[in-house]
Amino acid sequence: MHDTFFLLICVIVLATVFDFINGFHDTANAIATSVSTRVLSPKVAVAMAAVLNMVGALSGTAVARTVGAGLVETASVTQVTVISALLAAIIWDIITWYFGLPTSSSHAILSSLVGAAIATAGTEVIIQKGVYKILLGLVFSPLIALALGFLLMLFLMWIFKRSAPSLVSRLFNRLQIVSAAYMAFSHGSNDAQKTMGIITMALVSYKGLSDFHVPFWVIALCAVSMALGTAVGGWRIIKTLGVRLVHLRPINGFAAEASAATIIEIASRIGLPLSTTHIISSTIMGVGASKRLSAVRWGVGGNIIMAWLLTLPVCGVLAWAICKAILLLV
Repeated sequence: MHDTFFLLICVIVLATVFDFINGFHDTANAIATSVSTRVLSPKVAVAMAAVLNMVGALSGTAVARTVGAGLVETASVTQVTVISALLAAIIWDIITWYFGLPTSSSHAILSSLVGAAIATAGTEVIIQKGVYKILLGLVFSPLIALALGFLLMLFLMWIFKRSAPSLVSRLFNRLQIVSAAYMAFSHGSNDAQKTMGIITMALVSYKGLSDFHVPFWVIALCAVSMALGTAVGGWRIIKTLGVRLVHLRPINGFAAEASAATIIEIASRIGLPLSTTHIISSTIMGVGASKRLSAVRWGVGGNIIMAWLLTLPVCGVLAWAICKAILLLV
């Protein structure tokens, strides 16, 4: 029992570290566009994102339930399973942060959990319905985000086609602050819940909970750790999304953030774990393409997409290998 309790503590510590890394890795999701358009200074943008990430993380637990009880059979999961998944996701996040690639922390932890669960108890522990749900989100949510960003930008261009450029700039200098805040809130509401689900899964495995429900202290821990990570900032990825991918003006940033935040917020309320990174990257590309296809630096976009595609298999295999290694040692 003492060994199991020690492993549970390891899970909670690693989950907190992952949530912190998720915060600074995904800071760009909320603030890259507002920083690149100079609507907000980097320090103000990061501070706002940190606060609203925390508020968003406190707003619900539907995604946490999907992650913790809808992907693998909780009864077959051990603390070693969860530890292996967290280690794999942390390693992948650090590697992709170093190279400035805005990959998905969400899909990193989800695919790592599947890989570690297979290493623990075989493929029969996987809940196929949950896996299909996540894969459908992976495939279709970026396409929806690309289309919505494109269409919203076209709509705004049509609405303001006769307006003076100075008026449009002044208006969207203010509106983009609202859209950045909305994006930060939605990021917290979806991403922090994944770690809540992981910790709650470990508590159920430890028999600390009789059924799957997220305790308030877990919600608070994840909210605070993500907010602290966001406050540190992920400047490499901010540069990739806000500067290298496409040149943005305040009206473009508003369209990208408003589109992305709406998609993420709807998903959070129905319990669908999305990649906030995929969504905001896709809306930025959609907004850029509304001007002309050449406005998007598709080479940078291609590198981002390649990193997306690598996340699932790499994290799954890495978590499987880590889990097998730990099981051999203990």
